[in-house]
Amino acid sequence: MGDWKLRRALATDVDAVAELRAVVLRADLERLGRYDEQRVRQRLRDGFAPAYTWVVEVDGAFAGCVALRRADDAHWLEHFYLAPHLQGSGIGTAVLRELLEQCDRDGARVRLNVLQGSPARRLYERHGFTLETEDPVDVFMVREQTSL
Repeated sequence: MGDWKLRRALATDVDAVAELRAVVLRADLERLGRYDEQRVRQRLRDGFAPAYTWVVEVDGAFAGCVALRRADDAHWLEHFYLAPHLQGSGIGTAVLRELLEQCDRDGARVRLNVLQGSPARRLYERHGFTLETEDPVDVFMVREQTSL
């Protein structure tokens, strides 16, 4: 695992994040019959909010992103993408652990959704997320706040 850090996203990060999203989600979206090359990028651009998005940098280079949006019912973990060559390296686990520790300090439950059949679901289950609801495309998961 290389040296990684989180930095606040800037508006200028949107293209790199949109491109990474298209790469990371492609296999799952194709399997679900929902991949559209323009739409996968545009949906990210339409909802990109640097105010609650962080960029993951590994050895000083763009490597991923994650958003944590506070809502009345929970903190929503969104747009968690890591470059394919870094998946399985432990960086995703370390980033997730850091964010979940912050949520626990905030006393907040965390919600997310993941595509049906995505291997990312196992990562979330290892960190205490459980199934809340699901549909043919998405699995909605929740993790209750834990004591520090």
